[in-house]
Amino acid sequence: AGYVLVLGAGVNGTEPSLALTQRLEAALAYLQAHPQAQCIVSGGMGQGEQITEARCMFNWLTRQGVDPARIWLEEQATSTWENLAFTLALIQENTGRRPETLAVVSSEYHLYRAGLMARQMGVQALGVPANTYPVIDRIYYTYREILALWGYWIFGMTN
Repeated sequence: AGYVLVLGAGVNGTEPSLALTQRLEAALAYLQAHPQAQCIVSGGMGQGEQITEARCMFNWLTRQGVDPARIWLEEQATSTWENLAFTLALIQENTGRRPETLAVVSSEYHLYRAGLMARQMGVQALGVPANTYPVIDRIYYTYREILALWGYWIFGMTN
C-alpha cells in the first residue's frame, strides 16, 4: 500500500504505552520494508496524556530514524472510525485523491473491526498486526474486542 495508517493507543505523559510501543514497532518494520510508503499517525489527546497520540508516535518513529517527511500527523481522532475517516480526508487533502488501499497498523485483535470500518468507507484495509504481549493482555483485549464487534454489528457503534 502507498499509505500506512498507525492507529493510536494510550500515551503515558509524553511516552507511548506498551500497546502503542508494540504498534510502533510493527509500523517501523513495515516502513523499513516499504520505503515508498507514506505514514500517517493518527490519534488525539486523551485523559492523562500531555501530547497527542499522533505527536507521540511521530516523536518515537523519528527517534528510530524514520524521515519526518514520511510522516503525516492526524491529531484529532478519538476513535477507530475517526482515525480512518480523518486519515482518508488528510490523504485526499494532500494528494487530491482518496486511496483504494490502506495498510493499517494496530494490535492483532483489533484489525478485523478496523478492516470492517475501512470497507464501510470504501477502502480495502491491509492489516499490519502488532503483537500484544504479555499473553494475558492479548486474552483480555481479545475478549473486549469481541464485545466491541457485537456493538458494531448490532448498534453500528464506531469506536
